[in-house]
Amino acid sequence: MKAPSKRQLFWLKTLLFGIALIPLGRLVWLGVHDDLTANPVEFVERSTGTWALVMLMVTLSLTPIRLLTGSVWQIQLRRMTGLFMFFYACLHLTTYVWLDHWFDWMAISKDIVKHPYVLVGFSAFALAVPLAVTSNTYMIRKLRENWKKLHNLVYLVAIFGVLHFLWLVKKDLREPMVYALVLAVLLGVRLYYRYKNKLAKARTAKFTPPVPQ
Repeated sequence: MKAPSKRQLFWLKTLLFGIALIPLGRLVWLGVHDDLTANPVEFVERSTGTWALVMLMVTLSLTPIRLLTGSVWQIQLRRMTGLFMFFYACLHLTTYVWLDHWFDWMAISKDIVKHPYVLVGFSAFALAVPLAVTSNTYMIRKLRENWKKLHNLVYLVAIFGVLHFLWLVKKDLREPMVYALVLAVLLGVRLYYRYKNKLAKARTAKFTPPVPQ
């Protein structure tokens, strides 16, 4: 696949930015027209949580695309999709803390103890915070090789995010299972190529003749 030019990439990022804001615009539109269903708080919570998970899956898909196709230009979209994931996660958490519990920290603490899905949801968000904070060029340069190690936390964020959805739904598991399947495929591609590369390196080392002393 041919890489886009700088101008094309700019417009592609602009288009992606606009598309990523559509879910928020939809919520605003529905809110203005008093059409957020009979339980608007739950509707907003579910919508923002769903789109945080969608953005996370999109972010995680960019590296498997590179591994499967050899195309690398799409990696330049990863920062934007990752930050939009965090943006919708912030809206999701804000809705829960503010509109659902009105900053009643005692009630929130009891909810965390009572419902495991709340605990894993908070854990996913907490792990996503350092990823968002360090998603800039300055922190990449400052952390160097530690930056990649830190951003491996995204896999835990994804696992916790899917578990959060899975445990929240309880009965109709079809939608969260779709996300679980997508995540399994994305992680599976990574593991396959990691194993393949290790095997190739082992074979190279085995058949490389020793350097004469």
